[in-house]
Amino acid sequence: MSSPDFSPHSASVKHGASLHGNEPHVSERRTLRDYYIMLRERLWIALPVAVIVALGFGYVKSTETKMYASTATMQFERPERVVLNEQVVDTSIRHDVDLNTYLQILTSGKLRQMVAQSLTAEEVRILQRPYLGELAPGENPPPVGQLLGSMSPQSIRNSFLIHISVTNRDPQGAALLANRYVEQFMRYLFENAGGKNEDAVNFLRSRADELRKDSETAEGRLQDYRRKHNLVSLDNSINIISDRLRGYNTSLTDARNARIAIENRLAQIERMQQAGGNLLDIDYISAYGNVAALKTQLTDLQNQQSILSERYLERHPKMINVANSIDVLTAQIKTDIAQAIAALRAQHETLKQTEASYVREYKEAEKEQLRLGELSVEFKSLENQAAVAKNNYLQILDRLAQATTSKNLENIPVKPLDQALPAGAPYTPNLRNIIKTSLGLGLLVFVGVAVGLSFVDDRVKSAWDIEGFIGAHLLGIIPELGDVPDTEKHSLVNSNKASPGSEAFLSVYSAVKIQSKLDFPKSILVTSTIPGEGKTMISCNLAASFARHGKRVLIIDCDMRRPMLHRHFQLPNEAGLLAWFEAGAKIPEDPFTDASLGLTKAEENLFLLRSGGRSKSPTEFLENPIFGQFIEAMKQHFDLIVVDSPPMGAVTDSLLISERTDEVIYVCRFNRAYRKHIRLYIKQLRESKNELLGVVLNGLSPRRIEYYSNYRYYRSYKKYYGSQS
Repeated sequence: MSSPDFSPHSASVKHGASLHGNEPHVSERRTLRDYYIMLRERLWIALPVAVIVALGFGYVKSTETKMYASTATMQFERPERVVLNEQVVDTSIRHDVDLNTYLQILTSGKLRQMVAQSLTAEEVRILQRPYLGELAPGENPPPVGQLLGSMSPQSIRNSFLIHISVTNRDPQGAALLANRYVEQFMRYLFENAGGKNEDAVNFLRSRADELRKDSETAEGRLQDYRRKHNLVSLDNSINIISDRLRGYNTSLTDARNARIAIENRLAQIERMQQAGGNLLDIDYISAYGNVAALKTQLTDLQNQQSILSERYLERHPKMINVANSIDVLTAQIKTDIAQAIAALRAQHETLKQTEASYVREYKEAEKEQLRLGELSVEFKSLENQAAVAKNNYLQILDRLAQATTSKNLENIPVKPLDQALPAGAPYTPNLRNIIKTSLGLGLLVFVGVAVGLSFVDDRVKSAWDIEGFIGAHLLGIIPELGDVPDTEKHSLVNSNKASPGSEAFLSVYSAVKIQSKLDFPKSILVTSTIPGEGKTMISCNLAASFARHGKRVLIIDCDMRRPMLHRHFQLPNEAGLLAWFEAGAKIPEDPFTDASLGLTKAEENLFLLRSGGRSKSPTEFLENPIFGQFIEAMKQHFDLIVVDSPPMGAVTDSLLISERTDEVIYVCRFNRAYRKHIRLYIKQLRESKNELLGVVLNGLSPRRIEYYSNYRYYRSYKKYYGSQS
């Protein structure tokens, strides 16, 4: 049968570098199919990450503070009339400069301040409602300046309309502020419009000036009286003096009680001293400073002295030391007692002085209260005069404002069009936008994680990794045999069952024959990087392929640390290489009659040599020249010797075995071993002057086989033979 084409379609070599050099300079051309495979392989890694990121983003956005937006609309009148009076200000919009000026006024700090000042107490409470649930105990709500939210004016293109949009945490507050901006903007225009020369306006302004002067004069007399008598306000001053009297009375009482308590304590100490009692019985003295600790130490020393007196006389050194310590502590206690009494007397003097001070201040406060009572009659009179003058002035100002407003109404170029209404739902968080953004972010993370991991992951995944990066021939690709029982995987070639697996091994057989430069008899080492890559399965089926084509084949289990071949052929592992070595290691003339070797015929032309046991350190046998002599001797009886060895990434046994064999086949399992490790081990095998036939890639899915290795016959083969069966 013809060998399939193993040339990779996704690899290229730069500058003509060889695929089989030690350091190939290669670049990989990736297609959309490559990226599709990356996404499919890392689906269960990238998908959870993408879901977590998308849900986390959505959760954070959905828990943001709710904001409501309301929009009010103003309309400017078209400039259709001509203003001839120079004293009248023409406020109509005639070009973009006028419109931009009004937009800047809307966003100015002055208009924002006017809006803040126009809010009533009830309106402020409406704006404060969203913040009340977040305040800590005792914390005040935000001031008015922080409650105005954000306002953005927008002129409608090719029209005389302006939208005023306000965002706020309260829907009613957003509508309130949007309408208030319109009102205060119109007020600003009213106050700055022209036409101020009418008789009524001039009379009212003149009268307002007179009343303003009268109000200022009355207020000045009141302020002079306050400064003369050092008054902020009579009622406030009286209240302050009353509060001060109550405070002094409370402080005086506390000081007097504290003084009496100390006097009682001093009297107790004097009585105790006169009676000759122990001052340490007084709580104040026993708790002062280090008295309590010294008292405890004195008690311990006295107990120690009592114990020592039972064993020693008074002049004994230990008795003297204890007595001296007792004297020192007694003196220290007396000193601390004296200090405690002195401190108590000092507190008594301090409290006497404090009490006297409070008495003096209390008397002065009483005098001040009497003085304020005498001033109240004249102060009330001046205060009433100032209030009347101010009220007259405010009334005339109101009349002036009404007259000016009536006169300027026809000069204002703007009028409200649509009032702002409370929003029914917040504009943020917007659930629909959050879902869209979360889905987009999740998709981006999914693709980014899958593709990123693919570029970071260094494990073998394709034919390009073998021929492009590692620089070795690809002998063939073995498909994933998950539907084949484990008991049948090692005898697929001899099972005479038509399957893609058996055809793949026959393809490897053909590639080995093409790549091999040696004639029979010869020996081939089969190894891998790590355990579990299918090395033993490939050894068995490759040996069976040669035996099926008429070659006399011996398969040797040289994985002496973990032998497996005897299990697959359902044989005990009592005879074999280790048993033969322990029995003297003599090269037999007829290996079939040597009981220690235990050569077994597995199939037609296929013989098995087991490991003959286990060994934790088989290097003693593998480095022995007799091992190489044995391999050469077996070539007299067999055309091909296939040696199944341990993985190179686990132990160094394979390098020792490779020195005794002629050719090497390296086995890689898809997505298992790292490319850099495989290239390193293959370099070591080449340095040991072995002929590396190539690499067998094991465990690829049918789709990957079809794409990477040009095994496009795989599905058609399965369909064709399956329909015949």
